[in-house]
Amino acid sequence: MKILVVGPGGREHAIVRALRRDDAVTEVHAAPGNAGIALDVVTHSGVDASDPAAVTALASAENFDLVVVGPEAPLAAGVTDAVRDAGIPAFGPSAAAAQLEASKAFAKEIMAAAGVPTAEAVHASDLGTAAGALDRFGAPHVVKDDGLAAGKGVVVTDDRQAALAHAQACFDAGGTVVIEEFLDGPEVSLFVISDGENLVPLSPAQDFKRIYDDDAGPNTGGMGAYTPLDWLQDYTETDAAGLTRNFTEVVVDQVARPTLAEMARRGKPFIGVLYCGLAVTSRGVRVVEFNVRFGDPETQAVLERLATPLGGLLLDASTGVLGADRQLEWSEGYAADVVIAAENYPDSPRRGDVITGVPEAEALDGVAVLHAGTADQEGALVTAGGRVLAVVGTGDTLQEAVDRAYAGVDAISWQGAQHRTDIAAKALRGEITVGAEG
Repeated sequence: MKILVVGPGGREHAIVRALRRDDAVTEVHAAPGNAGIALDVVTHSGVDASDPAAVTALASAENFDLVVVGPEAPLAAGVTDAVRDAGIPAFGPSAAAAQLEASKAFAKEIMAAAGVPTAEAVHASDLGTAAGALDRFGAPHVVKDDGLAAGKGVVVTDDRQAALAHAQACFDAGGTVVIEEFLDGPEVSLFVISDGENLVPLSPAQDFKRIYDDDAGPNTGGMGAYTPLDWLQDYTETDAAGLTRNFTEVVVDQVARPTLAEMARRGKPFIGVLYCGLAVTSRGVRVVEFNVRFGDPETQAVLERLATPLGGLLLDASTGVLGADRQLEWSEGYAADVVIAAENYPDSPRRGDVITGVPEAEALDGVAVLHAGTADQEGALVTAGGRVLAVVGTGDTLQEAVDRAYAGVDAISWQGAQHRTDIAAKALRGEITVGAEG
């Protein structure tokens, strides 16, 4: 099986690495890829990932058996539609189905129709409506850019003026906002792979969105993640019929399956991975957001533990043969990743700084370095984006996985490099607790 992975980031590097572990996968290419991906597979750096015609032309010319589209922008642009129209299997939703991420208002509409538990929300296109919604829900205020914002279009603040300013900035840019009630409780990410009818969940993970320790500073695309979540293992909910389900079963039954059924009912079957961003609240599981692709940086940790061959899994989903009872296999132990970001990220990250220490980090036991914003500049590895690298540690315990990830981080440096020092720290201290719904 010959596979093309579309995208330039850390998520795509994790997918490439996992595909290469699949014995049925004979060849992997990436478009455009990055400097790290280019060390592992053939890259097509001149291809625009969001250009449906360019991706389809490459897929046809190189006779790929499967195209895996990583980021949200190419999905919203219709890359998978064009690839499928050319007769090539593609993993990723159509542009119509990708509206689950491209429009938060659309996602809320789908959840309401499907009976999916989520935060109450108001879709606002003017400051008066926004102000009324902020007053209705109270602080903390949650204001989301309705469109794609690479994980950075959400403001959560107690400052009403800051919330209004974010809404106004979105209006000034020609957009709208969704204002929600704040959901208490820890957040969890769960990926669900679907072939349009059947689905299979992956391992829950937790990511860290704020730039600084203790969840301070602005939102980013994600500064680290870990899996599995020991503190979630005993979570159960019991329904009116007396059926008790664990966390993953609750999400599949209450969130993923109804959402996918509603999409199919509307003639927009969802083929790909539905990212369920969830809050485990005092009232039960609630959806914070949907994404329509593997999340970054959770993917770097989750796929590091996946023992099921990834190529066959994604091909089966792409061709409608996932099956109703698909089960996945996982390696024992834990995985954690720490993102190292460029100076001035997330506002205006510096580019072109020379990176050192990656080979030394990769030589450590249980450490992998996945590239996101990197480039090759005359033989030197340099920064080329906001989130530059994700250092993944694996181990028999969560502490060992975290320690290995940070050992890798300590080996790497460049001017202005920054990272959080508290990935999984609350879990390790036993400070995360969730209630069970009876």
